[in-house]
Amino acid sequence: MGLLSGIFLGIAFGIGLMAGWNHMMKYRSNKRVSKAVDMKLLGTLNRDDLKKICGDNFPEWISFPVFEQVKWMNKKLGKLWPYVADAATMVIKESVEPLLEEYRPPGITSLKFNKFSLGTVPPKIEGIRVQSLKKGQVTMDIDFRWCGDPSIILGVEAALVASIPIQLKDLEMYSVIRVIFQLSEEIPCISAVVVALLSEPKPKIEYVLKAVGGSLTAIPGLSDMIDDTVNSIVTDMLQWPHRIVVPIGGIPVDTSELELKPQGKLTVTVVKANDLKNMEMIGKSDPYVVLHIRPVFKVKSNVVENNLNPVWNQTFDLIAEDKETQSLIFEVFDKDIGQDKRLGIVKVPLIDLEAESWKDMELRLMPALDMLKVKDKKDRGTLTIKVHSYSLVWVSLCYPRCLGILVVFV
Repeated sequence: MGLLSGIFLGIAFGIGLMAGWNHMMKYRSNKRVSKAVDMKLLGTLNRDDLKKICGDNFPEWISFPVFEQVKWMNKKLGKLWPYVADAATMVIKESVEPLLEEYRPPGITSLKFNKFSLGTVPPKIEGIRVQSLKKGQVTMDIDFRWCGDPSIILGVEAALVASIPIQLKDLEMYSVIRVIFQLSEEIPCISAVVVALLSEPKPKIEYVLKAVGGSLTAIPGLSDMIDDTVNSIVTDMLQWPHRIVVPIGGIPVDTSELELKPQGKLTVTVVKANDLKNMEMIGKSDPYVVLHIRPVFKVKSNVVENNLNPVWNQTFDLIAEDKETQSLIFEVFDKDIGQDKRLGIVKVPLIDLEAESWKDMELRLMPALDMLKVKDKKDRGTLTIKVHSYSLVWVSLCYPRCLGILVVFV
């Protein structure tokens, strides 16, 4: 009898234990699901939403990082950098060296690389943000930092001056790079890549110039010339909306949709200037105006001799690709026997211009666009202009970098 009752009690206890365990597991599972739902809802809240919920108890240390850290990518890049640097060195030298002549400043007769190497220190990727995902295309913004040890020597020649090797040392670069991948069904699954530097935050490029076996003073203003050339190349070729399109893979692909296209036309009349700064020891300056949206497509007014209040009344047509990010630049120079001196500069963002209407503007000239580097901050006078902007929709333009694009003036 005792044996039977023991068996019965043991079976009952086992069933009860199993039932209790099953109930506890279901309870914990439901709690986990409930927490997961709550976490998902919290994940959709932004900083302002949490402040409304928490009120004064919201901790200020809570942040919402825009960029995702990719430490694993930096480790891989460090191992692959010797091979990446060799390949990039060849590509950069072959593509950039021909452009040095195109962007060569006045007063310099030759500008080329005597030596170019990216060094042994790899760049660092601080974070990556996926900007957009759409059919056949992925857009990423990469927070990029590089304090490298490249070996870059420029051969600079000027009139009546022998070639001077100029070394770029202590190069530092901080920027956000926009990369657009055009996807394909063929291996390697990427048919083309677009690379550009975002204008905001503004790319920061710092370096030190040092003459090898000579002095920078051999060519007056050489440092400023090289700085202007570097800034022009970066702004005109790499700063968004400008971009470099690189086809990938052995199959020919259509990259026309990735290329930068004209969106608008500006008709600009340079009317006059007043109270220009005199740069001459004897007589007065001989001013003229250079205007552009892209540095490589500059137009120039006539020279008005011996006049600090010149009148030009000349009209020019310029093409714009992106009114949101581009600007119209005016530079006033003094024509001289040697190097022309800049009297003043001013920038007009295209977004400030109204479409399909004339706008009269009196612009105050500045010594430089970046006033932090300027010691002489005295008044440089004013420039009077008229601007008319058009939208481009359909008509054939002889545009050096966009041949065959159809555009029409509305």
